Amino acid sequence: MNSHRLAARIGAVLWLLLAWVPAAQADEAAVTRGRYLATVANCVSCHTRPGGVAFAGGLPFVTDFGTLHSTNITSDPTAGIGRWSLEQFTRAMREGVDDEGQHLYPAFPYTAFTKLSDRDIADLYIFLKTIPASKQAAPPNVMKFPFDRRELLSVWKRMFFSSQRFVARADRSAEWNRGAYLVEGPAHCGACHTPRNLLGAEKASAAFAGGTHYDAVPGGAVRRWSAVNLTNSSSGLKAWRVEDIVGYLKTGHGERAGSFGPMNEVIVNSTSQMTDADLRAMAVYLKSLGAVDIGGAVELSGRARGAGETLYTIHCGTCHLPTGLGSTPGQDLGPPLAGSAVAQAPDPASLINIILYGSQVVRPTPPKAWKNMKPLYDALDDEQVAAVANYVRSSFGNRAGEVTAADVERQRSDD
Repeated sequence: MNSHRLAARIGAVLWLLLAWVPAAQADEAAVTRGRYLATVANCVSCHTRPGGVAFAGGLPFVTDFGTLHSTNITSDPTAGIGRWSLEQFTRAMREGVDDEGQHLYPAFPYTAFTKLSDRDIADLYIFLKTIPASKQAAPPNVMKFPFDRRELLSVWKRMFFSSQRFVARADRSAEWNRGAYLVEGPAHCGACHTPRNLLGAEKASAAFAGGTHYDAVPGGAVRRWSAVNLTNSSSGLKAWRVEDIVGYLKTGHGERAGSFGPMNEVIVNSTSQMTDADLRAMAVYLKSLGAVDIGGAVELSGRARGAGETLYTIHCGTCHLPTGLGSTPGQDLGPPLAGSAVAQAPDPASLINIILYGSQVVRPTPPKAWKNMKPLYDALDDEQVAAVANYVRSSFGNRAGEVTAADVERQRSDD
């Protein structure tokens, strides 16, 4: 072989190798960024059913309109998204339309993901392509009529949805803009923490003022849960410092509250793995939100207040103290109820659930953690649970709506 031709071929091979190295490094960097974004978005919690393959879907979502099941987002070409192009994936994330052109139900929060940048969507796509293929198929959705007609979602979108990217504000800091992007976009906090209208759309006028969703209670029954007000309201995060929010999201423990119920999974699979800088950015943004309050305030009669106070003293006062200020530092028996966002949530479902079923500390247990609260399911009847809940919601400076025995009955899991 001519030595010049041989040298040319060797040179070409070396050039390809040198070109491949930065390309491979770029791909690995994209996978790393995409993995982090999937963590922020907590994809694994929603796309993994109990005992199932990670990211293979099948988790049921109970809604007022029927039951949906999350889809398989592994790299399998038939059961998953292995054959999806980046363009198809982007359309699903930003417009709520799948690879076959079908509208997606907004239980998949494309209403938030639409704000993601081009690079973040591309990185997430590249990461999902690395997930081992699984042929696990999701059960069919069981939706009530007429919500089983996907074509009607086109009308819903015209009424309530706008596909638009996040736009940074020039009058805010880079940290604030990063926090706004995370909260409004990939972390999709509003999906749970914003109330919805009768057609399941988030109420823009009450963004982050507290919402409701369905999830399992101990024993497996599905019941309502309420997500707290995240605005700077006295019934929300007004008493929280930025450091309190960061610590809570990082460990599930804070001076103002400890995590419980569905939030435990969010912390374990998502926020505990985020960078401190991103958690602080989110906290800075949340603390900037103007106060928004929804719901009323219960006014107790003297007799009702006395009954609730007696029950509180017997079952709650030891840990939360008669003042509602919580246990002294170092004891960590019970967090303060005065100014508690959980106690004052517009929907009392989570407060009722804690009284009925107790609370479990997030696992792994952080170095500092509030003591698990024991369930009072068998100790109190519906009227008594309502009485103690109303006492907490109307005492210690708290203001929140009334809890009825019927509210408690709906949250019990023995039906």
